Amino acid sequence: MRFLLFMLVCLCGLPLTSQEITTIQWQNDLTFLQKTVHEEYPFLFKKVTSSDFDAAVTKFYEAIPNMAQHEIVVGFAKIIALFQYGHTRMRLSDSPATFHKLPLQLYQFTDGIYITGGHKEYEGVIGAELLEIEGQPIGEVLKAVYPVVPVENEQFFKAHGINMALLPEVLQAQGVVESVKKELEITVEKEGKRFSRSVIATSNMDFPLQYGEVKPDSEWESARDLYNSPRYLKNLDKHYYYEFLPDAKALYIRYSQVFDDPSETVAAFYARVFEFLENNEVERMILDVRLNGGGNNYKNKQVITGIIENREINQTGKLYVIIGRRTFSACQNLVNELTNYTNAIFIGEPTAENINFYGDNKKVVLPNSKMPVYLSFAWWQDLPQWENGPHTQPDILVASNFEDYQANKDPVLEKALTFNGEGYIQDPSGYLSGLFMEKKFELLESEAKRLVGDPLYAAFPFEEEFTRAGFRLLDSDQTQEAIYVFQLNANLFPESAYGWYALGEAYEKAGNMEEAIKTYAKVVALDTKDIYKQYAREKLETIKK
Repeated sequence: MRFLLFMLVCLCGLPLTSQEITTIQWQNDLTFLQKTVHEEYPFLFKKVTSSDFDAAVTKFYEAIPNMAQHEIVVGFAKIIALFQYGHTRMRLSDSPATFHKLPLQLYQFTDGIYITGGHKEYEGVIGAELLEIEGQPIGEVLKAVYPVVPVENEQFFKAHGINMALLPEVLQAQGVVESVKKELEITVEKEGKRFSRSVIATSNMDFPLQYGEVKPDSEWESARDLYNSPRYLKNLDKHYYYEFLPDAKALYIRYSQVFDDPSETVAAFYARVFEFLENNEVERMILDVRLNGGGNNYKNKQVITGIIENREINQTGKLYVIIGRRTFSACQNLVNELTNYTNAIFIGEPTAENINFYGDNKKVVLPNSKMPVYLSFAWWQDLPQWENGPHTQPDILVASNFEDYQANKDPVLEKALTFNGEGYIQDPSGYLSGLFMEKKFELLESEAKRLVGDPLYAAFPFEEEFTRAGFRLLDSDQTQEAIYVFQLNANLFPESAYGWYALGEAYEKAGNMEEAIKTYAKVVALDTKDIYKQYAREKLETIKK
């Protein structure tokens, strides 16, 4: 009896563990989450339909009895990730299950996925290209863990999801490995040599990282010299700083959080910035927000108004904004406002946020597991809905390879410092649309061909813009005009099955069935991926009846 009483006292003193949460309790938590979303957050059904969400919930509900606790937690993460908004999320570390992570940091460069940092114990693999985890190609591993991340777009996954591949529990839950093992074998290539190394995962995931970069004077090593950092990785302990580059007569500003720095408010900092611009011979301003994950939207006012008021700098070719895979949230709104109200040229990589998006989340605690999930409630829309997109695309696409990174080179800033904006067409879509409205068709065709073939505009989605313009014309019954635009698009992108399919629809609406048949037949011949082939065949069958 005394032993029994002793055990009861001990158990009462223990915190709630994952083993104490029953299958029914987990299922009830799932039902609670489903009900909460439907009743209080139905607006989140924007990228996923309510029926698809419910189907995924039902499938997960039925699978829970046969799942381990960590698999259930991963299952909840996948349900939340269906909404595809980075602010609508949950943290695995907030769950009753214990998760581990390999003490490494990954980054996807243009030439592969590299280990950019890690614990000193594994210095032999730091700076190596990661090829496999437990014998599985890294590409397949990333594909497997992708559904666990609340992926806003591909850039968001590159910035925040890629390191999910280092969690053994996630790898097992997603079928990469058969069982949870804290020690995993990775295969890498370094200095031309391919080899394997075992790495032990740790439950202490408070790694010495800042903006994904190793902190100096820590137990971790970096693949680059931390004491000779490029400007965008200098002074990471500060939210912002500026530096005048006299040789280029350029003012460089790194702005990494839309929050007041403990030492100086945003307003005070930008007051100094614009005072410097007024009192010095500055020919270009470079605002670097590639690390900026957001903050307080109200802090953006000082940046925008200051640039608008400075007419000398707010000109095409004088104002540059560097964006990237960490540009997110309130900083995406800053990018939107810069797009709307300034003449900034954007350089770098696409942003991690949709142009318009759901942000600002509320904490919802599941009743049995006490696991918090965060559901977004605020719709941010700075651009018209028809101008929404998965991200802000830079005007000039520049990304680093590993060699640049390791050598502390910054090709993005180099482009911003050396780019000659003379003759640069900042809004190709608007420019070509103007020629169309003025009926300057010969010039329109030659200019469209020139711009599509110019590497300077490689990041601009010409085909998408032409297609969108064509369908707007078609929807407003300007059928002949739509045919012209679709034909121009097809001539510029002759291998695009979708482009020809759109042209076929225009011919069909115009009643020109002979041309429609020819065009749909072209789609069937072109579409090796079978995306539009079936639709084209159905169209042909209908027309020929």
